[in-house]
Amino acid sequence: MKTVFLSDAHLKRSTDDRYVQLLRFLADLREGRIRSLVDAPVLGREKTQIDALYILGDFFDFWFCRPDAIHPEFQPVINALADLQKDGVRIHLCEGNHDFFLKEYFKDVLGMEVFEEWAAVDLDGLRVLVSHGDTADRSDRLYLMFRKFLRSRFFYAIQRRLPASLLWTLANMTSNVSKNLNDDNSEYLLGKMLSFAEEKWRENYDAVILGHCHKPLLRNFTVAGRERTFVTLGDWIAHYSFLYGEDKKFFLSFYPPQ
Repeated sequence: MKTVFLSDAHLKRSTDDRYVQLLRFLADLREGRIRSLVDAPVLGREKTQIDALYILGDFFDFWFCRPDAIHPEFQPVINALADLQKDGVRIHLCEGNHDFFLKEYFKDVLGMEVFEEWAAVDLDGLRVLVSHGDTADRSDRLYLMFRKFLRSRFFYAIQRRLPASLLWTLANMTSNVSKNLNDDNSEYLLGKMLSFAEEKWRENYDAVILGHCHKPLLRNFTVAGRERTFVTLGDWIAHYSFLYGEDKKFFLSFYPPQ
């Protein structure tokens, strides 16, 4: 199974460099160029289509949009995802701390899989946990309370009743609040995430793949006689990083390739 993972693009304006680069990357995926984008000569360079794309949160810098009121700046990348889906690529989205209430559009309208916090997936026989990762630190109670409020039925009802223009303005403001509340030291957050991964390895997961901390990292460990993999995906702001998985192996790479 050929799978791509990415997170934390924080898309806002279609003219932003990260947005333009991401559209080019999705076009390359559609053209079957994934192996030429990965720094792994062992894969070869022949064209091949991917089977699945996992977007692990904060793909959008904010998302409170409704099926009948999509923020116009988001339409180009949504169209690119829909084109991949038409080509047979399964699209999976995880909600982040900047984008949630995704099911109403991406699942109900587009038929893509959406999970609110995490999912267990089988990749060529590997048991893999994928998540945005913003709940890995259970000690940050202020953030967890804020996260719970933003996903509450009360807040959902409020945002459903607001005019689209006001909704987008408030969404942008809330996005900044969310960032400030969870602007952790990356090394501290990595430690929390690794502890979270170690817990999941004890639950017989082979790999844990997370977003959120914006630092690209891939590390392999041997635990109880088995190889385990820990990945934080980085972002599409400073790193333009993504993870490629094929035949039980993972490769962390950057776009465009150097």
